[in-house]
Amino acid sequence: MGKAQDFAALHVKGTPVELYNCWDAGSAAAITAAGAPAIATGSWGVAAAQGFVDGQDMPLADVLALVTRIVAASDVPVTVDFEGAYGDAPEIVASHAKALAATGAVGMNFEDRYVGGAGIWPVDAQAARIAAIRAAVGPDFYINARTDLFLQSDAEDHAGLVEEAVSRGQAYADAGASGFFVPKLGDGDLIAQVCRDVPLPVNVMMHDGLAARDVLEAAGVARISYGPSSYVAAMQKVTEAAKLIYDPR
Repeated sequence: MGKAQDFAALHVKGTPVELYNCWDAGSAAAITAAGAPAIATGSWGVAAAQGFVDGQDMPLADVLALVTRIVAASDVPVTVDFEGAYGDAPEIVASHAKALAATGAVGMNFEDRYVGGAGIWPVDAQAARIAAIRAAVGPDFYINARTDLFLQSDAEDHAGLVEEAVSRGQAYADAGASGFFVPKLGDGDLIAQVCRDVPLPVNVMMHDGLAARDVLEAAGVARISYGPSSYVAAMQKVTEAAKLIYDPR
Protein backbone atom coordinates (compact mmCIF):
# COMPACT_ATOMS: atom_id res chain seq x y z
CA MET A 1 0.00 0.00 0.00
CA GLY A 2 1.04 3.60 -0.51
CA LYS A 3 1.14 6.25 2.19
CA ALA A 4 -2.41 7.41 1.48
CA GLN A 5 -3.79 3.91 1.93
CA ASP A 6 -1.61 3.41 5.02
CA PHE A 7 -3.05 6.58 6.51
CA ALA A 8 -6.64 5.63 5.82
CA ALA A 9 -6.04 2.21 7.37
CA LEU A 10 -5.09 3.87 10.68
CA HIS A 11 -8.71 4.96 11.13
CA VAL A 12 -10.38 2.06 12.92
CA LYS A 13 -13.63 2.61 14.78
CA GLY A 14 -13.09 1.85 18.45
CA THR A 15 -9.28 1.89 18.14
CA PRO A 16 -8.56 5.57 17.56
CA VAL A 17 -5.27 6.72 16.08
CA GLU A 18 -3.87 9.70 18.01
CA LEU A 19 -2.28 12.53 16.05
CA TYR A 20 -0.12 14.99 17.97
CA ASN A 21 0.03 18.06 15.76
CA CYS A 22 3.26 19.50 14.35
CA TRP A 23 3.97 22.99 13.03
CA ASP A 24 7.17 22.56 10.97
CA ALA A 25 9.62 19.93 9.75
CA GLY A 26 11.54 19.92 13.03
CA SER A 27 8.51 19.31 15.20
CA ALA A 28 7.32 16.68 12.72
CA ALA A 29 10.65 14.86 13.07
CA ALA A 30 10.45 15.01 16.86
CA ILE A 31 6.91 13.59 16.88
CA THR A 32 7.85 10.85 14.41
CA ALA A 33 10.86 9.93 16.56
CA ALA A 34 8.44 9.31 19.43
CA GLY A 35 6.69 6.64 17.35
CA ALA A 36 3.86 8.49 15.62
CA PRO A 37 2.44 6.45 12.72
CA ALA A 38 1.48 9.64 10.87
CA ILE A 39 2.02 13.38 11.03
CA ALA A 40 -0.72 16.01 11.20
CA THR A 41 -0.30 19.75 11.10
CA GLY A 42 -2.49 22.11 13.11
CA SER A 43 -3.32 25.42 11.44
CA TRP A 44 -3.14 27.41 14.69
CA GLY A 45 0.38 26.23 15.52
CA VAL A 46 1.60 26.47 11.93
CA ALA A 47 0.40 30.07 11.69
CA ALA A 48 1.73 31.11 15.10
CA ALA A 49 5.15 29.59 14.46
CA GLN A 50 5.47 31.71 11.32
CA GLY A 51 4.19 34.94 12.90
CA PHE A 52 0.61 34.77 11.63
CA VAL A 53 -2.76 34.21 13.27
CA ASP A 54 -5.09 31.31 12.60
CA GLY A 55 -7.77 31.68 9.95
CA GLN A 56 -5.88 31.63 6.64
CA ASP A 57 -3.77 34.68 7.57
CA MET A 58 -0.64 32.77 6.51
CA PRO A 59 -0.30 33.02 2.70
CA LEU A 60 -1.25 29.89 0.80
CA ALA A 61 2.12 29.78 -0.97
CA ASP A 62 3.87 29.74 2.41
CA VAL A 63 1.63 26.93 3.66
CA LEU A 64 2.36 24.81 0.60
CA ALA A 65 6.10 25.44 0.90
CA LEU A 66 6.04 24.49 4.58
CA VAL A 67 4.08 21.30 3.90
CA THR A 68 6.54 20.39 1.15
CA ARG A 69 9.38 20.60 3.69
CA ILE A 70 7.46 18.53 6.27
CA VAL A 71 6.68 15.83 3.70
CA ALA A 72 10.29 15.75 2.49
CA ALA A 73 11.53 15.28 6.05
CA SER A 74 8.95 12.63 7.01
CA ASP A 75 8.87 8.90 6.36
CA VAL A 76 5.27 8.60 7.55
CA PRO A 77 2.06 9.94 5.97
CA VAL A 78 1.38 13.66 6.40
CA THR A 79 -2.08 15.20 6.66
CA VAL A 80 -2.65 18.95 6.73
CA ASP A 81 -5.11 21.20 8.53
CA PHE A 82 -6.11 23.16 5.43
CA GLU A 83 -8.86 25.21 7.09
CA GLY A 84 -11.31 26.32 4.33
CA ALA A 85 -8.86 25.58 1.49
CA TYR A 86 -8.33 29.31 0.94
CA GLY A 87 -11.41 29.84 -1.18
CA ASP A 88 -15.17 29.82 -1.51
CA ALA A 89 -16.16 28.52 -4.94
CA PRO A 90 -15.90 24.76 -5.48
CA GLU A 91 -13.44 25.15 -8.36
CA ILE A 92 -11.14 27.33 -6.25
CA VAL A 93 -11.00 25.04 -3.23
CA ALA A 94 -10.55 22.08 -5.58
CA SER A 95 -7.58 23.76 -7.26
CA HIS A 96 -5.97 24.54 -3.92
CA ALA A 97 -6.54 21.00 -2.63
CA LYS A 98 -4.91 19.64 -5.77
CA ALA A 99 -1.89 21.86 -5.10
CA LEU A 100 -1.77 20.52 -1.54
CA ALA A 101 -1.87 16.94 -2.78
CA ALA A 102 1.02 17.75 -5.12
CA THR A 103 3.24 18.43 -2.08
CA GLY A 104 2.99 14.74 -1.17
CA ALA A 105 0.52 15.23 1.67
CA VAL A 106 -1.99 12.37 1.85
CA GLY A 107 -4.90 14.22 3.43
CA MET A 108 -6.45 17.42 4.68
CA ASN A 109 -8.91 18.78 7.21
CA PHE A 110 -11.59 20.86 5.49
CA GLU A 111 -13.90 22.89 7.70
CA ASP A 112 -17.42 24.15 7.09
CA ARG A 113 -17.23 27.51 8.81
CA TYR A 114 -16.89 30.73 6.85
CA VAL A 115 -13.19 31.36 7.45
CA GLY A 116 -12.73 35.01 8.30
CA GLY A 117 -16.47 35.49 8.66
CA ALA A 118 -19.31 34.22 10.80
CA GLY A 119 -21.45 31.13 10.70
CA ILE A 120 -21.28 27.89 8.74
CA TRP A 121 -21.69 27.03 5.09
CA PRO A 122 -25.11 25.63 4.11
CA VAL A 123 -24.81 21.88 3.99
CA ASP A 124 -25.52 21.60 0.25
CA ALA A 125 -22.90 24.22 -0.57
CA GLN A 126 -20.30 22.56 1.64
CA ALA A 127 -21.07 19.16 0.13
CA ALA A 128 -20.54 20.64 -3.34
CA ARG A 129 -17.15 21.97 -2.23
CA ILE A 130 -16.19 18.55 -0.89
CA ALA A 131 -17.32 16.85 -4.10
CA ALA A 132 -15.20 19.24 -6.16
CA ILE A 133 -12.17 18.52 -3.98
CA ARG A 134 -12.70 14.79 -4.33
CA ALA A 135 -12.85 15.07 -8.11
CA ALA A 136 -9.59 17.06 -8.10
CA VAL A 137 -7.50 14.94 -5.73
CA GLY A 138 -8.58 11.44 -6.69
CA PRO A 139 -9.97 8.56 -4.65
CA ASP A 140 -7.20 7.98 -2.10
CA PHE A 141 -6.56 11.46 -0.69
CA TYR A 142 -8.06 11.64 2.83
CA ILE A 143 -10.64 14.44 3.14
CA ASN A 144 -11.39 14.90 6.83
CA ALA A 145 -14.61 16.92 6.69
CA ARG A 146 -14.89 19.10 9.76
CA THR A 147 -18.02 20.66 11.15
CA ASP A 148 -17.68 23.71 13.38
CA LEU A 149 -21.16 23.39 14.86
CA PHE A 150 -19.81 22.46 18.27
CA LEU A 151 -16.88 24.89 18.22
CA GLN A 152 -19.30 27.75 17.70
CA SER A 153 -21.60 26.84 20.60
CA ASP A 154 -21.51 26.15 24.32
CA ALA A 155 -21.35 22.58 25.63
CA GLU A 156 -24.85 22.79 27.12
CA ASP A 157 -26.21 23.36 23.60
CA HIS A 158 -24.42 20.43 21.96
CA ALA A 159 -27.19 17.87 22.41
CA GLY A 160 -29.49 20.02 20.32
CA LEU A 161 -26.95 20.19 17.51
CA VAL A 162 -26.22 16.49 17.08
CA GLU A 163 -29.07 15.91 14.63
CA GLU A 164 -27.75 18.64 12.34
CA ALA A 165 -24.19 17.36 12.75
CA VAL A 166 -25.27 13.86 11.74
CA SER A 167 -27.08 15.25 8.68
CA ARG A 168 -23.94 17.10 7.71
CA GLY A 169 -21.78 14.03 8.24
CA GLN A 170 -24.06 11.96 6.04
CA ALA A 171 -24.09 14.62 3.32
CA TYR A 172 -20.33 14.99 3.46
CA ALA A 173 -19.93 11.22 3.17
CA ASP A 174 -22.16 11.20 0.09
CA ALA A 175 -20.03 13.99 -1.39
CA GLY A 176 -16.85 11.95 -1.03
CA ALA A 177 -15.41 12.78 2.39
CA SER A 178 -13.15 10.20 4.03
CA GLY A 179 -13.69 11.15 7.67
CA PHE A 180 -15.86 13.38 9.86
CA PHE A 181 -14.27 15.74 12.41
CA VAL A 182 -16.37 17.10 15.33
CA PRO A 183 -13.99 19.32 17.34
CA LYS A 184 -15.16 20.44 20.80
CA LEU A 185 -17.87 17.78 21.06
CA GLY A 186 -16.95 16.07 24.32
CA ASP A 187 -19.94 14.16 25.72
CA GLY A 188 -19.48 10.41 25.27
CA ASP A 189 -23.12 9.64 24.54
CA LEU A 190 -23.36 12.38 21.92
CA ILE A 191 -20.12 11.25 20.31
CA ALA A 192 -21.45 7.67 20.24
CA GLN A 193 -24.57 8.91 18.45
CA VAL A 194 -22.46 10.61 15.78
CA CYS A 195 -20.28 7.51 15.38
CA ARG A 196 -23.36 5.32 15.02
CA ASP A 197 -25.24 7.48 12.52
CA VAL A 198 -22.45 8.86 10.31
CA PRO A 199 -20.90 6.32 7.91
CA LEU A 200 -17.40 7.75 8.24
CA PRO A 201 -14.55 7.38 10.73
CA VAL A 202 -15.17 10.01 13.40
CA ASN A 203 -12.42 12.34 14.65
CA VAL A 204 -12.60 14.19 17.99
CA MET A 205 -10.25 16.81 19.41
CA MET A 206 -8.57 16.65 22.79
CA HIS A 207 -9.85 19.29 25.21
CA ASP A 208 -10.73 19.56 28.89
CA GLY A 209 -14.33 18.48 28.36
CA LEU A 210 -13.57 15.42 26.25
CA ALA A 211 -14.78 12.04 27.51
CA ALA A 212 -12.22 9.51 28.79
CA ARG A 213 -10.29 7.33 26.37
CA ASP A 214 -12.22 4.15 27.19
CA VAL A 215 -15.50 5.99 26.61
CA LEU A 216 -14.27 7.22 23.23
CA GLU A 217 -13.25 3.71 22.26
CA ALA A 218 -16.64 2.32 23.25
CA ALA A 219 -18.32 5.12 21.29
CA GLY A 220 -16.50 4.08 18.13
CA VAL A 221 -14.12 7.03 17.68
CA ALA A 222 -11.46 6.42 15.02
CA ARG A 223 -9.14 9.42 15.49
CA ILE A 224 -8.10 11.80 18.25
CA SER A 225 -6.42 15.10 17.38
CA TYR A 226 -4.58 17.40 19.76
CA GLY A 227 -5.15 20.77 18.09
CA PRO A 228 -2.80 23.57 19.17
CA SER A 229 -1.91 21.97 22.52
CA SER A 230 1.41 20.60 21.22
CA TYR A 231 2.59 24.01 20.04
CA VAL A 232 1.43 25.71 23.23
CA ALA A 233 3.23 23.13 25.41
CA ALA A 234 6.45 23.46 23.41
CA MET A 235 6.46 27.25 23.57
CA GLN A 236 5.84 27.14 27.31
CA LYS A 237 8.95 24.97 27.68
CA VAL A 238 10.97 27.42 25.60
CA THR A 239 9.77 30.34 27.72
CA GLU A 240 10.59 28.49 30.94
CA ALA A 241 14.09 27.69 29.69
CA ALA A 242 14.67 31.26 28.56
CA LYS A 243 13.56 32.61 31.94
CA LEU A 244 16.33 30.63 33.58
CA ILE A 245 18.74 32.70 31.52
CA TYR A 246 17.14 36.13 31.54
CA ASP A 247 15.22 36.09 34.81
CA PRO A 248 16.77 33.39 37.03
CA ARG A 249 15.33 34.75 40.28
